[in-house]
Amino acid sequence: MRFKQFLIVVLLSFFSAFYAKAVSILQYHHVSDDTPASTSISVEQFTLHMNYLKQQNYKVLPLNEIVDGLKKGKKFDAKTVAITFDDGYLNVLTNADPILKTNEFPYAIFVAPQEINQGRSNMLSWPQLKSLSEQGVLILNHSLNHDHLNRQLENEDIEAWKARTSEDITTAQRIIDEQLGPQLKYLAYPYGEYNTELLALVKSLDFIAFGQHSGALSKQSNRQALPRFPASGRYANLKTLKVKLQTMAMPIKKLTNDNPQLDQHTQGNPKRPELVVTLDLSDIYKPTLTCYILGEKVDVTWIDKSSFSVASNIDLPAGRSRYNCTAQSRTKSSYYWLSQPWINRNEDGSWPQG
Repeated sequence: MRFKQFLIVVLLSFFSAFYAKAVSILQYHHVSDDTPASTSISVEQFTLHMNYLKQQNYKVLPLNEIVDGLKKGKKFDAKTVAITFDDGYLNVLTNADPILKTNEFPYAIFVAPQEINQGRSNMLSWPQLKSLSEQGVLILNHSLNHDHLNRQLENEDIEAWKARTSEDITTAQRIIDEQLGPQLKYLAYPYGEYNTELLALVKSLDFIAFGQHSGALSKQSNRQALPRFPASGRYANLKTLKVKLQTMAMPIKKLTNDNPQLDQHTQGNPKRPELVVTLDLSDIYKPTLTCYILGEKVDVTWIDKSSFSVASNIDLPAGRSRYNCTAQSRTKSSYYWLSQPWINRNEDGSWPQG
């Protein structure tokens, strides 16, 4: 009996160490006191975020070090994070960069070249991006025009959509490379929107891609749908961010019916999609598995010992929403996290704006 108990402890320690390889990516837009609240964090709040990372001895790594490390199965420190900004606003340079430099934190900016080309006063310019790149800031692809890449145009078939979207992504990359020299083939989906067809297309183009759904990363994370924790707007609260930074990637073996674009679902009610998840339960305290939809706790149904299903009790609204599930580790004082994004049309079949 003693040997059996010893073996259980050893195995739990092994699985705990394996899943501790999870790391987090933070996603920001504006760092400013006078920009749209939904996509902004104040300078004071951003300073608090960065001070917290420094004081708590987080290892802030360049985004490519994390991606390359995940590919190789590297065991990261328990507190590892990357910092990213979407869109390329000027206030990243004027307000965020000095704070990041003070803390010696690397970071990345995802830009849409046509938005940069417009020369708007609130956007970074190519010379400014060039200077940042020479200082080690990663300047990466956010599509050509910041369009909804997953959406087919009216009367556009799938092959025409593929051609148009491929051209968008590769043209954006070409312009960035021409302006700054060869850059990493990393793509952040505008608005965090993608579907299974876009994931396959991006993979065929040999891009690593990032969403805006929450969650930590692990070796098992989908390289074309890497999660990031939004840290602006209503997500800028440091108290809740502290909890998120301590989470680990849910040890998923299989996801079923997980195409985020609800009008493409072929199983069940597309407005109340049923997500089926198969887990490795080695380090999960099963009774603690909890899922939240639209801010409300919902019941999960265990299909077998390691698979459960979850669905919304009401129709999901038009636009973007998520299922969030957490479960406590059996060996650590932290939680595993899963976030599944969804995208829904308006009642008349049109797409919501923005």
